[in-house]
Amino acid sequence: MRESLGRIITLTKRNIKEILRDPLSLVLTMALPLLMEILFYLIFHKMTAQFEMKYLAPGIVVFAQAFLTLFTGLLISSDRRTSFLTRLYVSRARSYEFIFGYALAVLPLALAQSVLFFLVGGLFDTSMFSARLVPAILLSLVTSLFFIAAGILFGSICSEKSIGGVSSIVICGQSVLSGMWFPVEGLSGGVLTLMNVLPFKNATALVQNVIVGVNDSFRDLTRPLLIVLGYTAVMFVAAILAFRRKMKAD
Repeated sequence: MRESLGRIITLTKRNIKEILRDPLSLVLTMALPLLMEILFYLIFHKMTAQFEMKYLAPGIVVFAQAFLTLFTGLLISSDRRTSFLTRLYVSRARSYEFIFGYALAVLPLALAQSVLFFLVGGLFDTSMFSARLVPAILLSLVTSLFFIAAGILFGSICSEKSIGGVSSIVICGQSVLSGMWFPVEGLSGGVLTLMNVLPFKNATALVQNVIVGVNDSFRDLTRPLLIVLGYTAVMFVAAILAFRRKMKAD
C-alpha cells in the first residue's frame, strides 16, 4: 500500500508539472467561464432570478468543470501520442495508480475554479460570503471528480484529434441538461425525468442548494449527491478498465 501511494504521488507531481507547462490552457479554462459569469449576471439578473448570483455562480462553477473533461482528456491523449505512457508501462505502476495520478493532478485546478468563481460572485452579491460557502466549495470538488473521470476515460480511448469532439458531448450535456440557463418547471415530464437521472442537473443543483439553502435534506442534498457519486464511480471504473486494456495493448 505504501509503495502504491508513493507511485501515485510521484505520478501526480509529474502531471502537475506537465499541466503548468501550458499556462495558456489554464488561463482559458478560467477566463471563459469567468467572463460568462460576469456578463450573464450584468445583462440578465434583473430580468429573472435564474441569473441572480446565488444561482449563477454555483452553476458556472459546475459548468466550468465540464471543460476539465476536455482538459484532462487532452493531457492523457498527449501523453499517449508522445509514448510517455508506453515507457511507464514497463514500471510496476498499475492502471488505477495512473488514473489517480491524473485525477489528483487536475483536482487543484477544480479547486481554483471554484474559489475564483465564488469569490467573484461574492463581489456582486455579498450574501454569498457565509458559512455555506465552505461546504459548497467542498461539494464542488466532489462534482468535479465526475468530469475529471470522464476526461480520463475519453483520453484513454480517444486520439488527441478526436478528444475535442467526444468531450464536447459532456460540455453540451452540462450546458443543456443542467437547467442552469433556464427554469425547468415548464419542461415536459419526460425531459425533466431525463435531466433528473443524469448527473448534469444533479451536480448543479447540489452546489446551488448548499448556497441557497437546503429545505429538504434528501431531495436537495442526499439524492443529487448519491446520483453524482454513482456516475463518478462508474466513470472511474470504466477509465481504469480502459486504461488497463490500453496498457496491455501497448
